[in-house]
Amino acid sequence: MPDIRGTTHDCGGRRENVCIDSYRILDSCKDKDCFEDTKLILTEYGQELIDKGGSVRVAKTEVLWTDISTEPVKFNKGFYQVSIRFYTKVTLEICVCMGKVQEIEAIAVNEKTVVLFGGEGNVNIFRSSEKNDDFCMCKKDEIMTTNKPSVVVEVVDPIALSVKVSEHEIPNCCCSCCCASEEIPSCVINRLSGSLNTDRGCKSIYVSLGYFSVIRIERPAQFIITATEYSVPDKVCPKTTEEDPCALFAKMSFPTEEFSTYSCGCDGK
Repeated sequence: MPDIRGTTHDCGGRRENVCIDSYRILDSCKDKDCFEDTKLILTEYGQELIDKGGSVRVAKTEVLWTDISTEPVKFNKGFYQVSIRFYTKVTLEICVCMGKVQEIEAIAVNEKTVVLFGGEGNVNIFRSSEKNDDFCMCKKDEIMTTNKPSVVVEVVDPIALSVKVSEHEIPNCCCSCCCASEEIPSCVINRLSGSLNTDRGCKSIYVSLGYFSVIRIERPAQFIITATEYSVPDKVCPKTTEEDPCALFAKMSFPTEEFSTYSCGCDGK
């Protein structure tokens, strides 16, 4: 095997070719999805207020969790069907008596499916850790296999496009296959301020949500890169004193980019 550890000097630091273990992106896509008339799963307190009536509007949305499942596509080797289920917390404002506004929380469940190329893998990877670093210990659940690739989903909090209150079920509502409150993951329920409603109420709330997402499929891979050895920084950590608490703040640069109406793309334009 040829020697790959040739070194050069650059700016006083030593550079060398090193091998790293990372993930290779095999396929990716971006998408813009609009889920119309998604039925919300309300909390018990929220259902009580909705049944009493009052105007409703969406104040905030937040994606709390995603369930991702990956299955190979039959008769098309290397391709995988990726199913993604979004759990989104929707904060609503409802008008109650005396013109007051009360916030309530609900969960929206939406699903989408894409097909991406993920290649083929036929090896198992075993990694040592503090949990299994024992001569006599063998845990099957700590085996990582590359037969299935990894899927990464990046999504921003959705945009609420519309909200409506109805006393009857809306035909063809985007209720997904996970409408029962008992099927919501505990990690999602724990982010709410109250218990989910398990009884059928008099009224239901439907929202239309717009999602922007990027999905990529990855596999472990090894790469040879050029690296420069670490050097101790010259900058001294700044400190502030109790006598002059604004001294550090005065030295900070104004974050102009945070107030910019646009951001530069990858080509700098």
